[in-house]
Amino acid sequence: MSGERTDVFVIGGGPAGLALAIAARQRGLRVIVADRCAPGTDKACGEGLLPETLGALSRLGVQIPAALGEPIRGIRFVNGEQTVESGFPLGCGLGVPRTALHAILAERASGCGAELLWKTSVRGLEREGVALATKTVRARWVVAADGGNSAVRHWAGLGAESRPRRRFGFRRHYRVRPWTDRVEVYWGDDCQFYVSPVGPEMMCLALLSRSPELRIAEALPRIPALAARLGSATPLGKERGAMCATARLPHVFREHVALVGDASGGVDAITGQGLFLAFSQALALAKAFEAGDLARYEAAHRRLAQRPAVMARLLLALDGRPRLRRRVMQVFGDEPRLFARLLAAHVGVASPADCAVDSLRFGWRLATV
Repeated sequence: MSGERTDVFVIGGGPAGLALAIAARQRGLRVIVADRCAPGTDKACGEGLLPETLGALSRLGVQIPAALGEPIRGIRFVNGEQTVESGFPLGCGLGVPRTALHAILAERASGCGAELLWKTSVRGLEREGVALATKTVRARWVVAADGGNSAVRHWAGLGAESRPRRRFGFRRHYRVRPWTDRVEVYWGDDCQFYVSPVGPEMMCLALLSRSPELRIAEALPRIPALAARLGSATPLGKERGAMCATARLPHVFREHVALVGDASGGVDAITGQGLFLAFSQALALAKAFEAGDLARYEAAHRRLAQRPAVMARLLLALDGRPRLRRRVMQVFGDEPRLFARLLAAHVGVASPADCAVDSLRFGWRLATV
């Protein structure tokens, strides 16, 4: 095994870790990535990439061939008989299987010159690097990209600011011709389905709820409109689950250790912003490495988290509140422009002034419904 000394050692070879490796290599830094799993391991995720996520990938020099996925042109909310939707104000998103995205990121990272150590476990942190099974690798910076239950975060003494708000997600693919070019969010009384096309004959269903026991087959009958869309479609592969948490950390670095992706906190998966945050954080952290100042990264991390956190609070306010949800959907149905502006704010297009005006308008309309 080569690379006993490096500038950056990344623990975790998922999308966040690979993005950081690419961003650091773009700035000329030596990078090693270690992951205990084999490349291409599938995990639960919604798989709908919003336009700004594709923009962050572009800044990493990553282009996803259109043939690998399906275009996504907007968002649709479905609450019983109520439906509201809007197209993206700028650009187009893409639905793509996680395994395809991971393969592209791994190829890009390797092509940039990052050393990828698959099936390699990290035993702990050392004063000047990390301890592997057979030796210590010295590193100027160590990056934790090992997910929401990060062991590295614990080793570095970087804990949560407060008890995170946890929900549980389960994802499965179905063989069916896509009926939409939108990401569709189906609201139930105790769960939501996040649905996106990911291939010419494949849809991705992601179930989100507060129950670790609720599974897709059990929840589908609770959403008749979605169950009718699927009909007798054939499930593909295994149903994969994960916990998603809305959590903010007081700090995302300590000494020479920095956190990125879900290891650095996160927002609920219903926002669809997890990968955008991971890729944008990677770009910001690499810039801070170049400047030799991780405090710059912490400040950038806080700025990046603000908008998705607000959207997460707004969406989760509708969870378990059917009367409020019906009123909100009625407002959007009466004034579709408000929903379009909400989507523009969600993808970072609307200005702060526009958001303030729309918030006042929405609040007034909600109070008078």
